[in-house]
Amino acid sequence: MSALVRGLDPATGDLLEISAESTITRIDRRAAARPGEDHDLPFVAPGLIDLQVNGFAGIDVNGPGVTAGCIAEITAALARVGVTTWVPTIVTASEEAIRHALRTISEARSRSPQLAHAIPFAHVEGPFLSAEDGPRGVHDAEQIRPIDADEVARWQQAGPVGLVTVSPHTDDAPAQIARIAALGIHVAIGHTHASGAQITAAVDAGASLSTHLGNGIFPQLARHPNPLWTQLAEDRLTCGLIADGHHLPAETLEVMLRAKGVDRAFLVSDATELAGKEPGRYETAVGGTVELTPDGRLAYVGTELLAGAASDVAAGLRFVLASTSLSLPDALALVTRTPGRILGRDTTLRVGAPADLVTLTADGTIQTVWQHGQEVVPA
Repeated sequence: MSALVRGLDPATGDLLEISAESTITRIDRRAAARPGEDHDLPFVAPGLIDLQVNGFAGIDVNGPGVTAGCIAEITAALARVGVTTWVPTIVTASEEAIRHALRTISEARSRSPQLAHAIPFAHVEGPFLSAEDGPRGVHDAEQIRPIDADEVARWQQAGPVGLVTVSPHTDDAPAQIARIAALGIHVAIGHTHASGAQITAAVDAGASLSTHLGNGIFPQLARHPNPLWTQLAEDRLTCGLIADGHHLPAETLEVMLRAKGVDRAFLVSDATELAGKEPGRYETAVGGTVELTPDGRLAYVGTELLAGAASDVAAGLRFVLASTSLSLPDALALVTRTPGRILGRDTTLRVGAPADLVTLTADGTIQTVWQHGQEVVPA
């Protein structure tokens, strides 16, 4: 059955009428400023993309009991908040646990072309991270190990690894990063105490992304030099940012976005299974005892360390619009165009594009969602 989506172009204000099945089949555009026209229409945009989701809706991607059905459930739950494409994120663990999670993701993707499109690949965040307190965050210290491209190649035999986060603080990091990049895998810098020179060497070797810049780092840094300045100044790095109001203060987020620009920055949720849960203390598979406060802050009990996030990237979009100087078109680029480019996808609304669409208000509130041309019942 064909869908008809009506809304305004956020960049031009033009009225768009989009016909879609599994892909967009027709787009009619006309100037919106006509006498008597209804100006209460929402804006229309591509479905949102989140490149870092550890869990959602009570399901942990890293849990020992995770199944292909669980991955499909997360896909459906994310679509209800406007996220039509997401990247399951596997955290530091044993090689077998990582391979198990990858096999589960692979099985989920094999269930349908729609799931394979919604889940382009997996992100393995660790275990090749800093072992230092602070940069390591809540990753399991016992499972931290040196960068090993051979292990990454073995992961690929289990499932679709598309992104690996590493800390390039060792002498052999550039060689290992070059080998991982040669496998067709994006390499991101994160959870690191690497020096500026080591970060530059990693970029020279093929690292192209920064994982949740400003987090996964020592709480106190030298004024200069420090790893943040190096990554902000490096135009070859596109940086993920968590815009939940807890991981980065609004003024820090503003400065980072000004430094990188919307074509070299994207939002991620870093959501965990506790996203959307009631405040309280919880036991998690990867963080131990964590506390979710009424204002949505998720922290490791007994420390100031954050234990992932408890919101979604649609909430991050709203936070950016409410707390920074970005316009709606530029804010949308952070959750559509830029992450889409990393996935190798053109998110332009055009005939032939996948019919992953949202309508939303000027403050970023999602109103309706279509995934593969099918309207999704909102959360």
